[in-house]
Order: sequence, then C-alpha cells, then structure tokens
Amino acid sequence: MSGQKIKNIALSSDGSAVRIVDQTLLPGQLRYIELRDREGMYEAIKALRVRGAPAIGIFAAYGVYVLARSYGQADFFARLDADCDWLISCRPTAVNLARQVNRMRELAHAMEGAAIPAIVDALGREARAIHDEDVAMCRAISEAGLSLLRPGDTVLTHCNAGPLATSEYGTGLGPLLLAAERGVDIRAYVDETRPLLQGARLTAWELMNAGVDCTLICDNMAALAMREGRIQAVLAGCDRMAANGDAANKIGTSGAAIIAAHYGVPVYILLPSSTIDMACPTGADIPIEERDGEEIRSLWYAQPMAPAGVKCWDPAFDVTDHSLITAIVTEKGVIYPPYDVNLQKLFG
Repeated sequence: MSGQKIKNIALSSDGSAVRIVDQTLLPGQLRYIELRDREGMYEAIKALRVRGAPAIGIFAAYGVYVLARSYGQADFFARLDADCDWLISCRPTAVNLARQVNRMRELAHAMEGAAIPAIVDALGREARAIHDEDVAMCRAISEAGLSLLRPGDTVLTHCNAGPLATSEYGTGLGPLLLAAERGVDIRAYVDETRPLLQGARLTAWELMNAGVDCTLICDNMAALAMREGRIQAVLAGCDRMAANGDAANKIGTSGAAIIAAHYGVPVYILLPSSTIDMACPTGADIPIEERDGEEIRSLWYAQPMAPAGVKCWDPAFDVTDHSLITAIVTEKGVIYPPYDVNLQKLFG
C-alpha cells in the first residue's frame, strides 16, 4: 500500500467534467473517470461509482456546474431545473444529494437577470465551497471522534465512511485515519457489509492504505467479536439523520447497534451537519431506497449464489433508533442525549 491520499472527486483541468474514482472497480483497480453529461452523472450515482452521502452531494454540486456550462441564454433556467430534478431523483435516502443540488439551484435563481457567464462562474465557486466545507467538517469530525477513543482500542466499522465516501479523512473512518497519522494505535474489525461489500472492498482498502491494523469479518461475526471483548466501540457514518437523532445508514448498521447495546459497547455516529435533516421528525419519515435484488443473488459472484427466480428484497439502508446511539459526532463536537433537544440547539 502506498499511503497516498486519494482525491476521489475533482473537476477536470478545464472544468468541463467531474473526475471521480470509479469505486465499482476497487480494490482491484484504481481508475478515474470523467463525467460530462447528465446521463453519465445519473448512472455514476445510481451504479455507486460515486457513493457516500457527502461525496454524492459534492459530486452533484460539481455536476450542476459542469452541466450549466453548456446551457444557452434562452433555456438556462429551464434546463437547470430539469437537470437538478433529474439528479435529485437518483437516490432518495441520502439528504446531501438534494441539499447540495438545491443549494446550487437557489444560488442561480437568486442571480436571475445577471449575465449567464457570471451565473456559471458563481456556480463553480459554490461547488468548490461545498467541497472545501466538507474537507473542513471531516477534519473536525475526525478530531472529535478520536477524543472518544483510547490508544489500544479496537472499533467495529460498517459500510464505508472514509475519504471515498466524503473528502479527505471521512467521517466514520476519520478517527482511525487521524490516529494512524499521529501514530496512535487504534485497530478495526471491518464488517464486509453485504450485499455491496463496501466494507470488504473499500474500507479495508482505505485502512490498509493508511497503515491501520484491520481485520475483515463477515457481518454476522460482529456479535461474537463483541461477546469476546474484542471491540470497544462501533463507529458508523450516516446518510440522513432525523431531528430526533434516528440515523439512516447502510443496511446492517441497526443490527450492529442492537448487538452493541446488548454487550454494552458504545455506538458513535459520525456525520457532517449537512446530513442532518431537521425537517424530518423521526427515522420513520426517512425514505428507504430499495435496489435491484440481483445484487443479493449474483453481484460479485462468478456465478449466481441463489436459485434463479428466487424473490429478493434489497433495502439499501436501515434506521438506527436514537436510543441505541451513545453519541453523535459532528463538526461542532460530540453531542449526547437528549438528541431532539441538543440537535435543535445546534442545528434547528
């Protein structure tokens, strides 16, 4: 492993495309692709070439800028609104996608009457600001999260909440990467995270690349690891948090939190404030994306591992009840219960 920092989202040198790491090829191949049209951007999000709530938001913001460069004077706002709606429709659970796209849209509409080149330039600056803000938030989250751990601790991770899912340090993996950078011994058990294997393919790759001592396990091995005292904390990211602290994250996060509660292991959810949806009262109000069940039956296998024609149910996320969460970590620090009160104080 090289130990190099991977820049997973950027504009092309001439600003005509969004450049991303194609995460569907990892860990076998590190390859960058460039997206210039709305169909390619939509497919990249839907196919998980770019994934992770903050990263999707950053990518889509750059995407709006790239697309806006091609609009004419007469149809600028009609095309802008159509493309924004198109991108937002791609994945419904992660709040960052709609939030950052609408931030770009609102900026453009606030400048109606200005010259189109000036609006496009402003969109470019706004997209870069969104990216820069996420880098700063991830660094602050990582610092706060590391304060909850002790040298020698081993944590359980689920899905992938590192730089590939955000920017720079990430959220759920940020404390581990920051610890490694500072020579602090924090280790990890990595849930493989079925059916898309983000833990096996991406988290293990990122942690090894950063020099973090990590051990890959199947998702259903976490209970035994906690029973045997191998895990001192659970760290997870979040795709949308409700106003009461309920957290929607990759499917399986809720199960890990339930097991952790049984064995007295603290659960920490790490996320930027852009992922908190104060207009969403509880987790019951979060839409859960359902994906093609073929992911369960045959994705990543040389041949299908279930009978042809078997019915599959493939929800992409579950909701961890706020009562199972020991603390929430944002760029503003560590937040403890009652979450409905304390989130409102900070973000209401």
